[in-house]
Amino acid sequence: MKVVVVGCTHTGVAAVTQILQEHPGTEVTVYERHDNVSFLSCGIPLYLNGEVKRLEDMFYSNPKELESLGANVKIKHDVIKIDAEKKEVVVEDLETTEVFTDTYDKLIMATGSSVVVPPLFGIDNSRVLLCKDYDQAREIYETAKHYHHVAIVGGGYVGVELAESYANTDHQVTLIQGNQQLLNNYVDEELSNRVVKLLEDHQVEVHLNKRVQAFSVDNEEQIIIETNENDYKADLVIVATGFVANTELLRGQVDMTKIGAIKINEYMQSSDPNIYAGGDAAVVRYNPTGRDLYIPLATNAIRQGLLAGRNIFRDVQKNLGTQATSALQIFGNTIASSGITLRNALHAGINADSVLFEDDYRPNYMPSTEKIIIILVYDRDTRRVLGAQLLSKHEVAQSANTVSVLIQNNNTIDDMAYIDMLFQPHFDFPYNYLNLVAQLAVAKELKLKSKK
Repeated sequence: MKVVVVGCTHTGVAAVTQILQEHPGTEVTVYERHDNVSFLSCGIPLYLNGEVKRLEDMFYSNPKELESLGANVKIKHDVIKIDAEKKEVVVEDLETTEVFTDTYDKLIMATGSSVVVPPLFGIDNSRVLLCKDYDQAREIYETAKHYHHVAIVGGGYVGVELAESYANTDHQVTLIQGNQQLLNNYVDEELSNRVVKLLEDHQVEVHLNKRVQAFSVDNEEQIIIETNENDYKADLVIVATGFVANTELLRGQVDMTKIGAIKINEYMQSSDPNIYAGGDAAVVRYNPTGRDLYIPLATNAIRQGLLAGRNIFRDVQKNLGTQATSALQIFGNTIASSGITLRNALHAGINADSVLFEDDYRPNYMPSTEKIIIILVYDRDTRRVLGAQLLSKHEVAQSANTVSVLIQNNNTIDDMAYIDMLFQPHFDFPYNYLNLVAQLAVAKELKLKSKK
């Protein structure tokens, strides 16, 4: 079988590795338009604040490694056309400008995503930067040496992490978010407010509900960020307003969502049986709602790449879907989440509710302890666990993984309230804090029921 992989993103690397591990000798050709593969963009803030010393360490694979498995890796080769009917790709060698045609039996679309570039006046200014790939990361790092006041447009994970990194390196930071809260895909307003306070306690100016409309330059050569309400000034602007799938090559040839993400089945197969897709180029089933969504996370990309590699010869393993489980650290605090927020659950038409748990994570007779805050979201009709958000100086990221399994397995708040978890005073109370927050939900529902 001849397999062509378009793009050597997380999905592409995972797919190639899996194919050649399970089916050595398969003719696999990879076309990648950049001069590198497998860059972890989550490392950009870590490099900026000095936690990671070499940006090159954020590559976890390379062309030679894939070639050693048997892949034919074509770096700096841009696929400029895909003909799904003929099963052909037209490719340009970006170094020689030669254009040629290749054929395939199966194709894996692993083209990833790009930063959403708002159609704003002044967005092309050399001091308005994007944050996604290796070259952009180097530019962000170099400009940080020369500009003191940095404005970040976008209050998702990337924007919040960059704000912390700039603040930790003695920059003046302004964070501008178009929504009413930060991290709106991952936490509810209660935790967003606490994140805002953490940022403001470290001299980050946070402006919510401010939609950027244009960029211009004043007489002092500062960038003016024009919003729907106020104007802000900075020496440098980083735009981190989300991602869009790179799927133009297949537009009109396979089924896509309105925003251009490729629709795939549980075996990573598109509406064309010879074309597979995953990662930031495709949708994924979101288990809290049971619907397909566009959720560009590296974890989803790697899993979908592995599954595309496994299933390309025959249907072997279904995708289990995702809870969009994720975490970040900010000023010594861990924020972790899995599943849906209450706001998004209600918007999806679910009869949802939530409870808030706030207490020490272990007994106060221990030498030290820390506060832990948990928001648990559940379906009032089925009592299913839908999501949880955690915030603490204590490491709570692995608790989000536990909640992810509960959501995956359709467990209820009743299950979660009494599920077996360890007790040891170093780590928790006789009931773990996940048990305790679920017990709050059970008690809340009992109280509501008794009032009827």
